[in-house]
Amino acid sequence: MSKAVIQWIGGPVLKARASSPFHVHEALAVGEQRLLGEVIQLSGDTITAQVYEDTTGLRPGDPVEGTGLPLSVALGPGILGHIFDGLLRPLGDVTQHWFKPGLAAKRHGSFEFTPAVKEGDQVKGGQVFGEVAGEGPGRACLVPPNVSGRVVSVVEPGEYAEDATVLVLEDAEGRERKLSMQHDWPVRHPRPSAGRLPADAPMVTGQRILDTLFPVARGGRAALPGGFGTGKTVLQESLAKWCDADIIIYVGCGERGNEMAEVLDEFPELEDPRTGRPLMERTVIIANTSNMPVAAREASIYTAITVAEYFRDQGLAVALMADSTSRWAEALREVSGRLGELPGESGYPAYLASRLADFYERAARVKTLAGGEGSVTVIGAVSPPAGDFSEPVTSHTKRYVRSFWALDRGRAQARFYPAIHPLTSYAEDVDTLARWWQMQGNSEWKAHRRRLLTLLEQQAKLERMARIVGKDALPDEQQMTLLAADLMNEGFLRQSSFSDVDRYCSPKRQTAMLNLMMQFIDQAEEAVSNGISPGKIAQMPILRKLQRLGEEFSEEMVADKAKVATEIGNAFAELEKQEAAHAS
Repeated sequence: MSKAVIQWIGGPVLKARASSPFHVHEALAVGEQRLLGEVIQLSGDTITAQVYEDTTGLRPGDPVEGTGLPLSVALGPGILGHIFDGLLRPLGDVTQHWFKPGLAAKRHGSFEFTPAVKEGDQVKGGQVFGEVAGEGPGRACLVPPNVSGRVVSVVEPGEYAEDATVLVLEDAEGRERKLSMQHDWPVRHPRPSAGRLPADAPMVTGQRILDTLFPVARGGRAALPGGFGTGKTVLQESLAKWCDADIIIYVGCGERGNEMAEVLDEFPELEDPRTGRPLMERTVIIANTSNMPVAAREASIYTAITVAEYFRDQGLAVALMADSTSRWAEALREVSGRLGELPGESGYPAYLASRLADFYERAARVKTLAGGEGSVTVIGAVSPPAGDFSEPVTSHTKRYVRSFWALDRGRAQARFYPAIHPLTSYAEDVDTLARWWQMQGNSEWKAHRRRLLTLLEQQAKLERMARIVGKDALPDEQQMTLLAADLMNEGFLRQSSFSDVDRYCSPKRQTAMLNLMMQFIDQAEEAVSNGISPGKIAQMPILRKLQRLGEEFSEEMVADKAKVATEIGNAFAELEKQEAAHAS
């Protein structure tokens, strides 16, 4: 066991003189209380480490011991349905208002275990060797990716502690390996897979502005930047509840305590719309508030993505919500400053971009070692100061994501939800995902999407002109463009997360709503070309119905879309009839 003695300490960073070798990223036990730390620099016989707990009381001369292993977390069935800190320590194991110093990341629980292998079987890394009883997915027990061998013994079905030995293997060299339902994995090392697969299907979020305009692929990466009060946390909570992922990982990284308290209070009460059971049964929450040790905040992102990869390796689709990577970057900056490193842009360390890449590149759709298919989709919130998207964290993040959902303060203040600005957001997988929409029966999805974005862009230009000359001074065609854009904003892009009818919108319902509104716009433009004024079209009762289509056109009514289409046709026929009678 490597040993050292503290020479200097400043906040979460310390320097110690080593009497035996250490290695970078080795986990440490620091001081008499054995606080958890990690080696981050080596220089001769001096080690530099960051400590993941409050260092109050540490002083020069205190001992530092190396574990010989990298910073790791225990992955197993006991993760699901619980709340942890940034190092995967259960929040239930607290005294008074904080953790016991040096508390190990252990879970105390037992599970009904059923083996899936028998004595004499050959098993390989990533293979399922058993399952535990319980509701929801993610109940498989995996052979660690770096372990393989012949089964020497396996326990009978029954209830066992999560860390109890349930399987004994003999590897190719004749050594015995004892396996429990959980295994350790270093958080900074991506878990291996048999190969990456193309991201050719969307992760359906149930939010029309996302699925229709800016979809994220299953196994893809999305950024959600926005200033204070633009609705990042509310949108991520909606995505967690309604997206079509099997497992939800929610990490609150450096967020304010009151916001995290709301998440911790609300999530356990949410109902899973798939099963009607508690959503927490397939959710893991990692809570690391802004007043927790800054080094643990830096590690929380890696802990979350490691947990996501563990469930991915079980052949599940995982969605990871990180709120927010800006606070994580601030932790990097603080530790970097204490190390005396040369600061880069805005004081962030020069390696900010590569650390962001390390995180986002672990999102993927893969073929698992067991031969199945799993995915991790990452949605990272960014909190740029004053909503400035040119700041380093946002600008670097844009390099590594495929979907960029820019939240707009003006839309948020106008109570427009989701407050995503359609002209500053983008998605790069549209061409690939168009094939999926065709398979769902929407062959015109790509064309409608392009037309909708063009309409919104024209609206932005015309509104600037209307503020100068007045809306009534615009030609009828341009007034009709403004009317059509208002309809799409109010009737299609606006969606209330508090509405029982409209908080989720399936792809079939999105397709039906978009087709109905495009039909209205086509017929309205034809009517304007025939001499009918946009003002009369704006007074049509059918328009007001379309503006409330999200609330009044439920999932059960999708089959009746032809009835609404007929109403639109009849409304324009009546308008043309009235116009002809007036002209005569």
